[in-house]
Order: sequence, then C-alpha cells, then structure tokens
Amino acid sequence: MHQRVSDHDLVVGYQQGNENCLLQLVRRYESRIFTAILIHVRNKHLAEDIYQETFVKIINTLRAGQYKEEGKFLSWAIRIAHNLAIDHYRKEARMPKTRDTEDYSVLGTLRLKEENVEEKLVRNQVRQQVRELIDELPPEQREVLIMRHYGDMSFKEIAKATNVSINTALGRMRYALINLRKLIDEKQLALV
Repeated sequence: MHQRVSDHDLVVGYQQGNENCLLQLVRRYESRIFTAILIHVRNKHLAEDIYQETFVKIINTLRAGQYKEEGKFLSWAIRIAHNLAIDHYRKEARMPKTRDTEDYSVLGTLRLKEENVEEKLVRNQVRQQVRELIDELPPEQREVLIMRHYGDMSFKEIAKATNVSINTALGRMRYALINLRKLIDEKQLALV
C-alpha cells in the first residue's frame, strides 16, 4: 500500500533540491488553489495570471527558506493567492462584484432534477436575485460567503486566507446571512 507523502516532507524535499516534490504539491492542490482564485476574481484569464504569480511567490519563498510551517501548505498557498488578488484590485482601485462570466457561474454548481421550461426560468430568476443580493453585501461579508459556500473552504481556511481570526470569519458569515435575510424581506422576494 502506497502511503501519501506529507506536505511538510514535500516542502523539505523541494528545499533540498528535489524538483519532483514541488510538482507533487502543485498537482495535489492546483485545482483547489485555482478555484479559490477564480471565485475571488471571476475571470478565467485573470485567475490564470494570479495562479502563476502565486506559484512564483511560493517557489521564491521556499527557495529562500522563508516558509514557516504554521499550518497547512494549502491554507498558506490560498492566503498568498488571496493577497495577490487583493493587490490586483488595489492596483485597479476597485473591488470585484459577484457577477457571472462566461468562464464562471457562482451558482452554476446547483444540480436539479430535469426541469421544464417554467422551472428553468424560475431557477434563473432566483439565481439572478441571489447574485444581486450578494452584490449588496459589504465586501468582507461577501468574500466570506463566497469562500465558504462556493469555495467549500472551512472557517479555519477562510480565517488564514483573509488574515483574520476564526471568530471574525464566523462573525462576518453570520452578518452576511442576517443581511441577506433583511434584503430578502426588504425587497419582498420569494426565493423558492
């Protein structure tokens, strides 16, 4: 039986000159890191650029011996990616809105039984309404909501990626849900 090599051992192996160790880390986490970036930036080409920047930064940090094993490699990598995405938007002097693009649909992960035309129209209308409601949330709440529900990240991972405590991440999620409920009531929406 083949035992999985730990992230720590792969990092040490890479730092000792084994390029294959880095390749294993990349393969192990490429999908999750890219998805986390895509959720944040909602543009495939920009996500690819930030993904590449993330691994350049990871490689440089590992080569310089500056990696501090404070938790999981994945959380550290996602935090780097998150910070690079934030840096991009600071340079652009704007924060992204939750909008679908041809590359990514925030609610596209929902799978329903075979629908008739009317059910599809209702579902699309509900998705649009939810996207608009999410856009109205404060940026910190919107970010946690997207990372948790669409990125399937734990609150511990969210806390590390956003450089806040777990309690702060939980609080932001709580307020995001409270604010969504208020918006639904204010707009008298019936989300089926």
